[in-house]
Amino acid sequence: MTTGISRRDRRISPIFLGIAAVTAAAGAAVWTGFAETGFAVFLFVTGAWVVSLCLHEYAHARTALHSGDISIAEKGYLTLNPLKYTHALLSIVLPVLFVIMGGIGLPGGAVYIERGRIRGRWRHSLISAAGPLTNVLFAVVCTAPFWLGGLEGVPMAFRFALAFLALLQVTAAILNFVPVPGLDGYGVIEPWLSYRVRRQVEPFAPFGLIAVFALLWVPAVNGAFFDAVDALLRGLGVSDFERYCGQDLYRFWRAFTDQQDPRCEALSAALSG
Repeated sequence: MTTGISRRDRRISPIFLGIAAVTAAAGAAVWTGFAETGFAVFLFVTGAWVVSLCLHEYAHARTALHSGDISIAEKGYLTLNPLKYTHALLSIVLPVLFVIMGGIGLPGGAVYIERGRIRGRWRHSLISAAGPLTNVLFAVVCTAPFWLGGLEGVPMAFRFALAFLALLQVTAAILNFVPVPGLDGYGVIEPWLSYRVRRQVEPFAPFGLIAVFALLWVPAVNGAFFDAVDALLRGLGVSDFERYCGQDLYRFWRAFTDQQDPRCEALSAALSG
């Protein structure tokens, strides 16, 4: 399935490599306390979040390629370049803005897959599931030091940053798996629905994400959603306080208006000094 793909179509984009390099440098700054803690946490978490968004879309594309859609390579999706996505605004910009404003992992945009080239319901379902499963894998990696008891020697600021990044990955995975038209969760079950049902649901796909976030404004739904997120993270060994301080440090600009939590500020000052 992958024969005939040029090296240029497979070569990792310098843009992605640049984002990964900034993420690594910011992570090192958080670990060593080399830079101002809050700003370093901001760069590290934002960079890692963008990397995960790129890998989310790459997982969709790579699975589609191996399922029969060889046009994926021509579109540049295998390069991990976020500028190649069908909707760069939805795929990258909006998810980053939501993290900055609300601390929630917004499902990203899209790579365009020519579904007509793909045969078999299971393949269609797997293509849709591949993206959010990447977020699940990220969440497992971020929380591994917590549930493996490997936090000895890990600087507190880095620990908080991992906790907040894990929160983003868990919320993104849950939201992506919601079986609502327009989201990956619906893409998983869509191949198994009747043609009549798919045609009736199709007009609502562009509004699926909007509907999900509208529902999150309902107090009962919002409470149930974050209760599930909290339960999952606690089960993985990440405490509420660690996630809270990770988000507090991430919003470094709040320090200029004395809005940061004094507990997290004190830890940040101790780590920087």
